[in-house]
Amino acid sequence: MQVRFLPGLPPFSAFQLLPTFVTLPHGSHSKSCTSLPYNRNTVLKYSIVVPLHNEQENVTDLYARLKSVMEASGEPFEMVLVDDGSIDGTFALLREIAAVDSRVTVVKLRRNFGQTAGLAAGFDHARGEYIIAMDGDLQHDPADIPLFLEKIAEGYDIVSGWRKNRIDNFWLRRIPSRCANWLMAKLSGVDIHDFGTTFKAYRREILGQVPLYGELHRFIPALASWYGASIIEVPIKNVNRERGASHYGISRTFRVFFDLITIRFLLKYLSRPLHFFGTVGMFSIFAGSGVSIWLVLQKALHHTDIMYQHGPLMVFSMVLLLAGLNMLAVGLLGEMQVRHYHEPTQRAPYSVDRILRAQSEESTISE
Repeated sequence: MQVRFLPGLPPFSAFQLLPTFVTLPHGSHSKSCTSLPYNRNTVLKYSIVVPLHNEQENVTDLYARLKSVMEASGEPFEMVLVDDGSIDGTFALLREIAAVDSRVTVVKLRRNFGQTAGLAAGFDHARGEYIIAMDGDLQHDPADIPLFLEKIAEGYDIVSGWRKNRIDNFWLRRIPSRCANWLMAKLSGVDIHDFGTTFKAYRREILGQVPLYGELHRFIPALASWYGASIIEVPIKNVNRERGASHYGISRTFRVFFDLITIRFLLKYLSRPLHFFGTVGMFSIFAGSGVSIWLVLQKALHHTDIMYQHGPLMVFSMVLLLAGLNMLAVGLLGEMQVRHYHEPTQRAPYSVDRILRAQSEESTISE
């Protein structure tokens, strides 16, 4: 085992890496630290983005396998490794890796923000023309990356991994995942089999158009399809986790269901919210009006004591009318927000009829 001291490192935007003692693997040589054909101004072809949370058992192996695969591609690349608030030794290992390889950028988040936020941080700091995202638990095999590069080279905007032959628990993972993926495909109109996997490749321009928050990372293909992105799937290996503990459970299925509602609304009514709220509002108003008219006819024709015999029904009709008006108001407010988004934000509070300006000292004022 050989220990070397690295006197200085380039600054990072998220934090600054200080000089550190780095333990190198047995048999390594100093040229691996100094002869990397890369600098910070290199135009990059690929960026590998990996969010990590308490993955100290997998970090070193992940880096070595990614490095081997990407170097074989022959294109300039970088690795953006995001420490999503790990409380084990993950960041210490990432710091050592960044110290010996200038192609590695480490982004350390202040706390655990979740996978979507980790990916967003990685995307923001990635500089490659194409971005490949994957998990850091080695359940995504880096050896599958050439499949993504091949499809990206064919001109697709998004290449999505498909765990065609899953080896997860049948009842707790495969059945819920299959149901969720079927529902996602139907609601989003994107015909892919596996929305849940992080293993995807993107063209940079597409990611710039898709905002990420909450847990929307698995819906990037659905959101990107709204902008006309071309999407294709490639089968990938589904490998059992060998080291560390899984961060996913059955509770994720329920969160996915609520995200589905959000995605459905965004895809269909993002630019026309009044079509959704107005439809619900008008249905409520018509129902309330119908009940009110029937009550008026009962009073006029049969002299019915409405408050005594149909009091709850009268209250219900009033609630329907008020709810419908509220839904219409919400829809109109939504339309105003959409208009404010699409129109220029800097508008003058006046209207000009004409402008008079002197062309020269001898000339008169002209319009």
